[in-house]
Amino acid sequence: MNKFVLLLCSLVALISCLKTAHGEFTAADCRELGFIKTQLMCSNCDKLDDFGLEAIKPHCKQCCTQDQQPAAQRTYAKAILEVCTCKFRAYPQIQAFIQSGRPAKFPNLQIKYVRGLDPLVKLLDASGKVQETLSITKWNTDTVEEFFETHLSKEGGGKSSYSVVEDANDDGDDDYLRTNRI
Repeated sequence: MNKFVLLLCSLVALISCLKTAHGEFTAADCRELGFIKTQLMCSNCDKLDDFGLEAIKPHCKQCCTQDQQPAAQRTYAKAILEVCTCKFRAYPQIQAFIQSGRPAKFPNLQIKYVRGLDPLVKLLDASGKVQETLSITKWNTDTVEEFFETHLSKEGGGKSSYSVVEDANDDGDDDYLRTNRI
């Protein structure tokens, strides 16, 4: 084991000299060090200390690819909650969220009624391009609210884009199985 560590340290020193001469580690340099540049995530380099491999950590950091931002930290410029009111009886938690005052807290949330659609959330970037689509059929009211609090950007202020356009045939009937707001 000691011979391996000594050999690895010698190889690291040699590659370090090459790096100084050429500027940056190439994929081949990293491969010679035992790293696969395209598959090595920087978060894995941080774990080398746990195994007593602090000596190769700087080179690992030079060969790694930055980790993507965790999903829990991603925020989106806008969200569209799409649902059919005819499905409210099947998804009372979504109905409760929509008919409460909660959507008004999110100025970049739009509620869109789409005939026959199970509830889903489309998350959009600043240019309006859909980045992710999530089914929310199993979410409760608090989960929906917490999700928007976490994943919708706080910027944008102003009045909520949440609005309901009444169907022309709606005569005030609250039976959502017979009427569908569009």
